[in-house]
Amino acid sequence: MIAMDDSGINFPTFKERPEKVDIDMDILNDTIEYIRPAVQADGGDIKLSSVEDGVVNIEMLGACQGCPLSIATLKSGIERILIDKVPGVEQVIAT
Repeated sequence: MIAMDDSGINFPTFKERPEKVDIDMDILNDTIEYIRPAVQADGGDIKLSSVEDGVVNIEMLGACQGCPLSIATLKSGIERILIDKVPGVEQVIAT
């Protein structure tokens, strides 16, 4: 849908975002435990550091520290799974 302002310029309208959902910490912790064996198989580990406003902060440990592929693991693996499985997760970052 496109809206027109007073100057005659057409601006796209955006869909309303759903209300923020509180993250269920039990589901989050269970999902992290589900992911951990895959990370541990490559000599690394992950630990939940904090959760705030839909952003999950994960600590990358072991072989993950300093690994050039850890950001790919974080974004295409861990973040994708957490956003899919845990309502309210919007982003995953690492410390």
